[in-house]
Amino acid sequence: MTTIKYSEQLADLEAAKNLGLLPEEFDRIISILGRTPNFTEVSIFSVMWSEHCSYKNSITWLKTLPKDGPHMLAKAGEENAGLVDIGDGLACCFKIESHNHPSALEPYQGAATGVGGINRDIFTMGARPIAQLNSLRFGDLNSPKTQWLLKGVVKGIGDYGNAFGIPTVGGEVFFDECYNVNPLVNAMSVGIVKQGETVSATSYGVGNPVFIVGSATGKDGIAGAAFASKDLTEDSAKDLPSVQVGDPFQEKLLLEATLEVIKTGAVIGMQDMGAAGITCSTSEMSAKGEHGMNIWLHKVPTRQAGMHPFEILLSESQERMLVVVEKGKEDLVKTVFDKWDLNCEQIGEVTAGDRLKYYMHDELVADVPADVLVLGGGAPVYKRDYKEPAYYAESKKFDINSVFEPTDLKPIMKHLVKHPNLASKRWVYNQYDSMVGTVNMSTNKPSDAAIVNIKGSEKALAMTVDCNARYVNADPEVGCAIAVSEAARNIVCSGGIPSAVTNCLNFGNPYNPEVYWQFVGSIKGMSSACLKFETPVTGGNVSFYNQSSYEGPVFPTPTIGMIGILLDKASQTTLDFKNEGDTIYLIGESKNDISSSEYLYSFCKIKNSPAPFFDLETEHSIQEAVKAVIKYKLIKSAHDISDGGLFMTLLESSMVNNLGFEIATDIAIRKDAFLFGEAQSRVVVTVSETNKLKFETELKKENVHFAKLGTVKGKDVIIDTVNYGTVSEYKHSFDTSIESVMNS
Repeated sequence: MTTIKYSEQLADLEAAKNLGLLPEEFDRIISILGRTPNFTEVSIFSVMWSEHCSYKNSITWLKTLPKDGPHMLAKAGEENAGLVDIGDGLACCFKIESHNHPSALEPYQGAATGVGGINRDIFTMGARPIAQLNSLRFGDLNSPKTQWLLKGVVKGIGDYGNAFGIPTVGGEVFFDECYNVNPLVNAMSVGIVKQGETVSATSYGVGNPVFIVGSATGKDGIAGAAFASKDLTEDSAKDLPSVQVGDPFQEKLLLEATLEVIKTGAVIGMQDMGAAGITCSTSEMSAKGEHGMNIWLHKVPTRQAGMHPFEILLSESQERMLVVVEKGKEDLVKTVFDKWDLNCEQIGEVTAGDRLKYYMHDELVADVPADVLVLGGGAPVYKRDYKEPAYYAESKKFDINSVFEPTDLKPIMKHLVKHPNLASKRWVYNQYDSMVGTVNMSTNKPSDAAIVNIKGSEKALAMTVDCNARYVNADPEVGCAIAVSEAARNIVCSGGIPSAVTNCLNFGNPYNPEVYWQFVGSIKGMSSACLKFETPVTGGNVSFYNQSSYEGPVFPTPTIGMIGILLDKASQTTLDFKNEGDTIYLIGESKNDISSSEYLYSFCKIKNSPAPFFDLETEHSIQEAVKAVIKYKLIKSAHDISDGGLFMTLLESSMVNNLGFEIATDIAIRKDAFLFGEAQSRVVVTVSETNKLKFETELKKENVHFAKLGTVKGKDVIIDTVNYGTVSEYKHSFDTSIESVMNS
């Protein structure tokens, strides 16, 4: 019996299509190689040219995002993660990525491995992770499936992050029926490194050895990148092998070994094995270093016997890295990884030229050029058609006068305070360790952004993740500009200066012109806002195909992760009311606007309306004014108005110390708009009696609109002399709403 060699198992068009390649892409592969590819080679192209790895349908627009800023050390695409200067010889390394499709099928492992993967992107560069955040989207909370997904995702994040030993310091959770089938799980990691001690994901130096370190390679996660590049269907459960399995204890060992081996000076380059596994790390490092590699797949430590070359190449088994080592220093590297009881096997060497040659024993099973596989190299780039959806024009017809102005406000207040989008997410964050490492400064001092200590420095880091997807769906350009602006506003209200952005762009199928219109609009809005706030985009992740065949696409959800700097820890500003008698001010101008508010959407049941009022110039002016009053120590608290409007902002500030408030509404504006509208560029602050004159003088100098709302007083909610109940009454509903559903 004759065994056909791997190199002789030629692929045809049908095989290529089954792997997710287009007919024209298969023709292009034949042209590049000058021959028909074998199955292993076409498998390599299929994952590297998948949307998840190549960004082939998004790169044209991503290149228009601003990449320059005052703190930049590494621009988008240059490294595994963004890198910004935070002073004192330190740099902050940060990134956000999605793990949506895996979490939809196996929520625990899908979310857990998302956390593991994003942390590896940070410490592969030589930075020690110090904080994690996440942005989660789920369907109807009353649905058993949503509850199953939520429980699995939260436990996966908590178990992995807690065991790994990095605090989860912030995040957001949003519910809407559009996410019933396809939840969104976006994980962000932040690390710190001394400038000049980072490691690049590159490869050079002919003859330098190539090592695989960390866990053994198994069959989990094979073709995960391709799986993430197609719609979810009723048959998607068959793709469970595409979901990886994580081990946080192994990752902790890998973290310590990685940071230690960097100090030996033996490392030329290093890259995490995430999407597309060995295929991705060998091709991207080789392309960046303009060299090739010979890789011996039979030397890769495996968990299963008899794995085929394509399985070894495409496996996305977790907790693995590729390391290129300076020849002659192999023993230094092996000693470190032996100390931490981790695999460390030489599987190849760097070669001249640009060819990636993969061997299985004596057989050359694949021979491909590195640069044509990668983003920014020869991977396909497409410009998709896009068109405005019909609902957009309809939304513009919304008239606030079509909504009856309520006379009884209490039912609205009770509805909003217990709505899962606005209620406490305590059930979620209690499962996360927020204090491990003693770096989180905002656990006991609540602020709009998470504040993380920089040990040995007067400075601290501010960080947040933000996106109201309902706004983006209503108007992608305006909605995404709001997402950037709210992230910056949260950092400013916490005493920080916005520095830079990472993004996770979650959309439906890019071949749908209406979905692509949402994507293009979001990029335009992000660009304008990032330019205004001098917060360049350092990188991130595009996640298309977040839709099902029977429920359509999710809301466009361009999640913004933003980093800021507190120049002085003493400038940290919290959101809680401090003292009775303090005056409550509104910085910014109220508008007769309820568009896309939670009140209009879930209480009034009006789903289609424009984005809320927003003006970028006004937003910038308001933030500059807030910076000034914080700098001069003129305010006691600051809390931005966002989801739920002014009422929820006041209530959140009240509930921390059980301090009530008495305010008066603006008679020129409808009460529902004044209290529950979500017009942007507004901040609630409190001021002591002794600072009122200085505060008002400063705001007049800043030339921004402001108004006195009322006073911190008692333990009740009093509006226009009407008592709407106690703060503690609302706090009970606020705290127990999600818990009562999840624990029932």
